[in-house]
Amino acid sequence: MATLSLCMIVKDEEDVLERCLSSVSDIVDEMIIVDTGSTDKTIAIADKFHCSIYAYKWIHDFAAARNYSFSKATKDYILWLDADDVLLESDRAKLRALKEKMHDADAYSMFYHYATDEQGNVTLRFRRHRIVKRIKAFKWHGFVHEYLQVEGHVVNTDIAITHKRIHQAGDRNLRLYRQKEEEGYPFDARDTYYYAKELYDNARYEDAIKKFNEFLGMETGWIEDKIAACNKLADYYVALKNYKTSRHYLLKTLEYDTPRGEACYRLGCSYQEENRIQEAIFWLTLATNLKPPDDDWGFMDESNYTWLPHLQLCLCYYDKGDLNEAYRHHKLAQAYNPKDKHVIYNQSYFKSIGYP
Repeated sequence: MATLSLCMIVKDEEDVLERCLSSVSDIVDEMIIVDTGSTDKTIAIADKFHCSIYAYKWIHDFAAARNYSFSKATKDYILWLDADDVLLESDRAKLRALKEKMHDADAYSMFYHYATDEQGNVTLRFRRHRIVKRIKAFKWHGFVHEYLQVEGHVVNTDIAITHKRIHQAGDRNLRLYRQKEEEGYPFDARDTYYYAKELYDNARYEDAIKKFNEFLGMETGWIEDKIAACNKLADYYVALKNYKTSRHYLLKTLEYDTPRGEACYRLGCSYQEENRIQEAIFWLTLATNLKPPDDDWGFMDESNYTWLPHLQLCLCYYDKGDLNEAYRHHKLAQAYNPKDKHVIYNQSYFKSIGYP
């Protein structure tokens, strides 16, 4: 059986670190904690779990810190986590089983369940390289929104790491981008996309729109980032009720790949806002007929493929006066997300007019 090192970089993570380590400490063979300047109880918590703890002077570069953590690993494979990540019980069992047979692959990918709704349904997931063979010496790149550059034999698993954030990063990442920009750092396509995303998430919308369009105009750049940028731009213009421009960006996603649920759902909703019901039905129905790819490395919102289109189709058919079809889509939405407040309201309404 292969041995496994856990490598983490932390700073002031007393609220979440114990939860993370508890979910994995009995599976890995060593735990490497690189602390970048904690002033709370983070180090004491790590010490309680008998971690190997290393102090690291923060140089405003996440990749550098992660590479340092990897350099301290001594086992066959390396698993990396953030302090606000956990393995749920079902995924702990899967990781144990994987560890029993790890030997050939250079890397293993896992799903990252990055966001959930109030009912615990996953609303944002994507894949990441989570376990890598130590002797391959794979390196991290990117001072922020860092990524692990992996080559060779990669195995995609169905294991999920669940993100359970308590504290938001605020404008920390945006400040790092602005600092690098002032230093004359040459942003590549990936940097430009994530800079735009940080601007958007910090409500600097006009600057974000310019950066997203700059990114879309580049010949380089990952297709998944291009699609995500189009969706962000579409959301911005929908908020302004500029549905035509929103649809321009949603249709642009088709230049990069086959239709995705995220774009089709948004297209349907934009037509619905304009009371163009038949066009809305077309795109919303298409969204429900698309299957989220299990091997997709892009950002995926499962609700856009499942209950949300059915929720809107219920309204569309109600507006058309087709109550039976409206009820059918309501029940499909209810099967996916019975606790959603809109689904609950619809159930109450249908019951009041004689439906079961």
